[in-house]
Amino acid sequence: MPLVVVRLQPLVSLGLSSLGLSSGLLLLGGTHQAVVAAREPDIRVLLQESEQISLRADADRPFRLTGPDLGRIDLTRLQIELSSGGLSLVMEEAGAPADRPMRRRLPTSAQLRLETDDPRGLWLGKRRYGGSLRLLVHKGRIAVVNHLGIEDYLPSVVGSEMPQEWPMAALQAQAVAARTYALRQRGRAGLFDVQATVASQVYRGLESQTPRTLEAVQSTRSLVLVHAGQLINAVFHSSSGGATEASGEVWRSQLPYLVSVPDHDQQSPVHRWETRFDADQLRRAFRETGGVERLEVLESSTTGRVRALRVRGPVGVLRISGSELRQRLGLKSTMVEFNWLAAGEVEGEPSPSTPPSQLSSRWVGFLVDPDGDGISEQLSPPPPLPQQLRLRRRRPQPVLEVRGRGYGHGVGMSQWGARALAEQGAEFRQILQHYYQGVEIRPFRPSDDPAVARLPQVEPAWRG
Repeated sequence: MPLVVVRLQPLVSLGLSSLGLSSGLLLLGGTHQAVVAAREPDIRVLLQESEQISLRADADRPFRLTGPDLGRIDLTRLQIELSSGGLSLVMEEAGAPADRPMRRRLPTSAQLRLETDDPRGLWLGKRRYGGSLRLLVHKGRIAVVNHLGIEDYLPSVVGSEMPQEWPMAALQAQAVAARTYALRQRGRAGLFDVQATVASQVYRGLESQTPRTLEAVQSTRSLVLVHAGQLINAVFHSSSGGATEASGEVWRSQLPYLVSVPDHDQQSPVHRWETRFDADQLRRAFRETGGVERLEVLESSTTGRVRALRVRGPVGVLRISGSELRQRLGLKSTMVEFNWLAAGEVEGEPSPSTPPSQLSSRWVGFLVDPDGDGISEQLSPPPPLPQQLRLRRRRPQPVLEVRGRGYGHGVGMSQWGARALAEQGAEFRQILQHYYQGVEIRPFRPSDDPAVARLPQVEPAWRG
């Protein structure tokens, strides 16, 4: 019998437990060729970290709980609380009276797994999730990690990151970028690959999955963005304000595919914006300096984003980065300009919840003559507000006005720009190759996967 040599290629997924000959290896005829099939990659999504977790089945279809000293239990509801150095479980078993729950206590080292066959998923708080959920204590809190296939994960991401009514080409571009980003993160953290928030990319479970987001994912199945043979860091943002930013202007490294390009986000509601901060707000934001008397921009990017600035206040001076300024003031981006508004009065309208004492002391009211251009009568303090009343607020101290453009870090694909390009007739490949310069769009290969680089190799069957 001739010697059969089987060469194994990199595994597509760490989620594969082991390769059995019955499903993984097929010998064909007398040539004894080996064909090894593998599933699509799994992704691990951190959904929540809390001291108390509540889960329940959808309607009357129970879910399965497995864990140490528990075996397998079919439940309709589960509540887990971290207390007194252990895990306290309150479980409603399927078919058992709801007023007689089972109670158990487990050590914090216990790891639990929840699964359901219900396509409606499993409720965690106010959202439903498919796949399986793993629960374990991490850094003093109960972590809930969703394990599911990458192609099952993406329809919710697309629907969470973009309105599903947007053009299909924009949704497809989002699907490819999100797939690339998630796969590149695999194996980087011990407990999870990505988070379900803007810390990674937004994932809201089954509620955000629609027929159109499913179509966007299925029509681009397995496609990823590659540069120089490696998955790119496919970051994206809402709106750049006219020009995207080079990665080196925002972060430490300049990547060849993340350079500044013209954006097409003029229809974005945050293409231009402004906000104001009074003295009290500035004191809270800059306690070290006792507030803000002057802002000095020390360094800007080529597109005009603030990279570093000096804050001068009554009791000190502070140098911070543009990203820290954005965080402290809650700004939409760092593409900003500053303007000081002098003390005085400004026309406006008080909040309906403004206390009468503040109306009397901080507002000067006046009635607008409906038949003329002038003020018919000054009122201070103001009476109950008729429809034609306008108010002017006393501004005892200067106010900082911030005028900005865009929303987000500005690097990579602009989502509003993708929408505009799609409306102009661009297809998803053109959109992606505009925002990620010099990239190749092709099916994912096992050798692309950073999570399995050291594993034996198998030829993938995951295509599509």
